[in-house]
Amino acid sequence: MSEKNVMGRLGSRRPDCGYSGAFYASDLDLTFTALFGVQVILNGHEYVARQAQQAGLTFTKEGNCFTAVTDPAALAQIADTLCTSDIIGRLSQVCARWLYSACLCFALDATEQERRGFQYEYSVYQGEYSRNLLFTRGSELEQVCQGVIDRTRRLLDVPTLKTIFGTKKRPSRHKGPGKKAPRCEVVVERPAYDLTVFKIHFGKLTVKMYTKGAHVLRIEVIVHNARTLPCGRSLPKFAEIVTRLKDILERFLDVLRRVDVVGLGDTGLDEWAAPAQVGQTRVGGIDLHQPRMRAVVEAVIALAAAPQGFRSADLVARVRTVYDPAYTARQAAYDLKKLRGKNLVRKIGTSRRYETVPAGLQAMAAWLVLREKVIKPVLAGAGRPRRGPKPQAQSPIDAHYAALQVEMRRLFQTIGLAA
Repeated sequence: MSEKNVMGRLGSRRPDCGYSGAFYASDLDLTFTALFGVQVILNGHEYVARQAQQAGLTFTKEGNCFTAVTDPAALAQIADTLCTSDIIGRLSQVCARWLYSACLCFALDATEQERRGFQYEYSVYQGEYSRNLLFTRGSELEQVCQGVIDRTRRLLDVPTLKTIFGTKKRPSRHKGPGKKAPRCEVVVERPAYDLTVFKIHFGKLTVKMYTKGAHVLRIEVIVHNARTLPCGRSLPKFAEIVTRLKDILERFLDVLRRVDVVGLGDTGLDEWAAPAQVGQTRVGGIDLHQPRMRAVVEAVIALAAAPQGFRSADLVARVRTVYDPAYTARQAAYDLKKLRGKNLVRKIGTSRRYETVPAGLQAMAAWLVLREKVIKPVLAGAGRPRRGPKPQAQSPIDAHYAALQVEMRRLFQTIGLAA
């Protein structure tokens, strides 16, 4: 089940008037700050919760998260009302109610406001859109989340991964009526459960995935300044801003899925080495045994989750950091043409930005995983048998490597290959 959240920060100003105020509103709590400019923080979760109560839905809410709900489809429909153009009038009314009655009255009384014709115009400054996945068992949540992070962290070039360890383990099954939760003898200032945050920044946009509570996995996109989005940020554009955030989140999830579950497809890697045609230009094939081409493929995969695609300059910057500081824009243009010739990368419309083809992204990620996680470690271990007793605690992947290395040594002896 997915639950959608929209949280907006609305800013307003009137430059031709000498009176203005600022306040932050979260539920019923107000904090007055200095004059000039107004910012109103609206919590979409509270709106969805109130509407769900009026509709008679039964749910459990912990903070800004719905952890259980009897009718997920009905809750999703309520959340979708925040994405329509009909909500703009209500948002304007809420902002005006707080602004004119609780803030502006300290500068101008109602009569003076009416005489001067004072009126604010609102615009969206920040916004968040999230999707929550509810798991029946906490152990399954932990397995899925940690597995996705381990398999995609290197390919998507996540520099740091933050983990805050909690005091409890997530439940693996429903407790019976006679069972009690284990008591914590020492309670420290930590969350109830481990919290792992997987975060990627794209300028003023941030996409992150993290666990919340015992059964919730949240994927969230944040725009720190709505001016970044190419759709305007006035309040009438609110529905379009939310739609764009939704598209960015779905694009990130699609990239995450294709990098996590990789596959080479029907076409073999031998076809990549053959020359190709891009328009009227004949380009060479892709030789993944060359360090430069491997660096380009790794950089393209890392840039695949960019919300608006990537430019040739972005590719140059990444390849220079991992391969050669002398890598030029001319080389990047030619390498992109080679990737386009194999339908791994395509241009976005008539712009100078590029994006990965879904099947091509899967194939490139599969090749890197095959080389780095299968061929290199297996061959390295097959040539040097490990001596001594086996470790008592061995991870599943280490057990697979050990079994493959034993079979590889036997194969080398049979075919007469010196390791």
